[in-house]
Amino acid sequence: MRINRDKLVKIAVNGQVDHPRMKGFRVGYDGKGRMPIGTGGITYSHAIGDSCMGLAGDHVEPGISLANPSNPENHALETFACVGNEARIINGPQKGKKGYVSGTHGGIDHTMICFDKKILEEMDGNETILVKAYGQGLKLMDHEDIYVMNIDPDLWEAIPIEETENGITFPVVTIVPAFLMGSGLGSNTMMEGDYDIMTQDQEANETYGLNNLRFGDFVAILDHDNEYGPHYLKGSISVGVIVHSDSYTSGHGPGVCVIATSKSGNIQPVITEDANLKNYMKHVKRKG
Repeated sequence: MRINRDKLVKIAVNGQVDHPRMKGFRVGYDGKGRMPIGTGGITYSHAIGDSCMGLAGDHVEPGISLANPSNPENHALETFACVGNEARIINGPQKGKKGYVSGTHGGIDHTMICFDKKILEEMDGNETILVKAYGQGLKLMDHEDIYVMNIDPDLWEAIPIEETENGITFPVVTIVPAFLMGSGLGSNTMMEGDYDIMTQDQEANETYGLNNLRFGDFVAILDHDNEYGPHYLKGSISVGVIVHSDSYTSGHGPGVCVIATSKSGNIQPVITEDANLKNYMKHVKRKG
């Protein structure tokens, strides 16, 4: 598959481990008040490939929650960092250790970084992490209708995507109908952050396999165009990766960081049980 690799710009961005915050009780869609563990810090218990459903937490982010203390710089970090980008710790007891970007989370404006558990256990929580941001502007040279964003080209080439006469096939664990997409609608771009699959209807969760979702799973969203922000468009399709856990909050749920979208529906989803970021990162070959 021909991509414009030689035109892509690789640039350094960085941030620090962002400490969790707490503001008191949060009222869920069921009317109950909770003070759940949520975003921020270092998450030891859940990683890419683990279930993101049914946790005793809300919007839980796997691995490291990264942010830059300067707001404009943090927006640059979140926008330029792409799923699969190389990340490196540049200070502290685990200086020099490498991981990768697993997604971005809008609203809280975090960039999530995946490291091996043994590395996380030895970090002190004050680290600065450098990300080699690479991938925004990626184009499929023979499929102009497919708009790509938020994905490292090395990861793109490690996923078993196949070209068809009109577009591409893409492996996903499930296909989500448009009416289940919630928080994040109204955003003017999906190049920064995510939007949520609503999980307040238990029958829908069973029907569409949402109870089995894992951090890092790739999913397809029907009838949603995301080229310039998410919106309903009959016949369109988008593909993204699950970046945070389920939520008790009305209109929220597992977050999807969009990586490709087609107004004409030229992305054909192929149900694949192991369509997870953890599996594909094993096959990534860095080319620059």
